[in-house]
Amino acid sequence: MTSPALSGGIASHLHPGASYDVAHHPTPSGREEVWRFTPLKRLRGLLEGSPSADDLDWDVQAPDGVRISQISTADAIDLGGPAPVDRLAALSVANSGGAVRLHVPDGTELDAPVRIRLRGATPEQLVWDHLVVTIGRSAQATVVLEYEGSATYSAMVQVLVGDGAQLQLARLQLWDDDAVHTGHVGLRIGRDARVRTFSASLGGDLVRLVETTEYDGPGGQLEQLGLYFADAGQHLEHRLFVDHNAPHTRSNVDYRGALQGLGAHTVWIGDVVIRKVAEGIETYESNRNLVLTDGCRADSVPNLEIETGEIIGAGHASTTGRFDDLQLFYLQSRGIPVDEARRLVVHGFFADIVRRLGVPEIETRLMAAVEDELVRSVGLPPASAVGA
Repeated sequence: MTSPALSGGIASHLHPGASYDVAHHPTPSGREEVWRFTPLKRLRGLLEGSPSADDLDWDVQAPDGVRISQISTADAIDLGGPAPVDRLAALSVANSGGAVRLHVPDGTELDAPVRIRLRGATPEQLVWDHLVVTIGRSAQATVVLEYEGSATYSAMVQVLVGDGAQLQLARLQLWDDDAVHTGHVGLRIGRDARVRTFSASLGGDLVRLVETTEYDGPGGQLEQLGLYFADAGQHLEHRLFVDHNAPHTRSNVDYRGALQGLGAHTVWIGDVVIRKVAEGIETYESNRNLVLTDGCRADSVPNLEIETGEIIGAGHASTTGRFDDLQLFYLQSRGIPVDEARRLVVHGFFADIVRRLGVPEIETRLMAAVEDELVRSVGLPPASAVGA
């Protein structure tokens, strides 16, 4: 079914208006600003929106205090989360046949992460998903979503964080090489709430993820961390939008990527809007890319749209380059072979981000996945990473 239309946010070439109505999101031609980097032909017909009865296999590990339930699409919309900002997300809501709700009640402090592993069977498996995460007032939770196997997959994830709550949300795209994953994560952060998101894209043929944030009162804080590692022919795209629509809010973005192999392509788009009412805010966004071989392309576009000068600070940075020759020289001068030196540089480049996740078992798994990627570029087995 097609959900009723809801509009919100600012409509512009950088961030179109949000709506549940698929008709409000025309099929893109590829010339639009928000689609110009995406290879539309590799979306395997997702933009046509063919319904499907397929589902991913879900493996849920949740501590006491977490409530997980199936709800209708109408009930999911009534919860008031951010509406879809593109056609793929709107189709996900329309075709999912309902939503899964993960709820942490007011005042609940979870003693372990909620871990949801979603696995696909084949690239021909077409799956639409809708997930709503609600974190009650003053609650504390860590939620980890892990994607494995293969599928042609699109999802809408809505996250509502109550006043004074703390949430850490990690999404790990660890697909097989032939998967396609598109999606929109819409965050609404309550008064004085603190949110950290972490996104890691290491697998898939094409991954295109949109993450948007708005504030539901002053004092909210957001930290967005991410890493991606693209191999030959792989397209990994992350689009972030932070709407500072309330005063005294904070946001900090730090994404890092590496590329190797002919045709490897990464895209990072960061956009921060500071509205006129958002006095006393502070924001900074950073994207760094490390090119390991010839034949790669990294597109990195940070944006700031500022409507008031009454702010603490706002800035952005973007860098793309090869190995730091000084770092390599330093390591080689201490007897470390050049291949091992290259591996250590990349390892450190990502480890600084991963360690901020604060979930040891996930940190270990991610760094092992990074080591597996490095085998393809420098030929060193993960066993060589002693002490790393």
